[in-house]
Amino acid sequence: MDRSELALVALGGFAGAILRYGVSVAIPGAGGTLAVNVLGSFALGTFITSVSSRRAQLFFGTGLLSSLTTYSTFAVQTASLSPMGGALNVGANYALGFAAAALGLAFGGRR
Repeated sequence: MDRSELALVALGGFAGAILRYGVSVAIPGAGGTLAVNVLGSFALGTFITSVSSRRAQLFFGTGLLSSLTTYSTFAVQTASLSPMGGALNVGANYALGFAAAALGLAFGGRR
């Protein structure tokens, strides 16, 4: 990986982190994490089926979307919930995330 590719990942990561922070301010707690994980799943599903540029993949997929979505926050928030709340949070993140990814794949495949 050359410096320009590292820069693309870094710039995408910066943009994704800023977007993630904005969502966490607008939708605090587990709801915001669910929102970014579902949106990110849809966007990545759409992206991988419709974009073949390596530079775009590095910026958007590896950089932006990996910073926007967040497994670590999801894990910490889930652990802090009641057992029932945690189970519902896990179920919602996985069910909606998989559904959003499938929709993204279908949407991206329609050129």
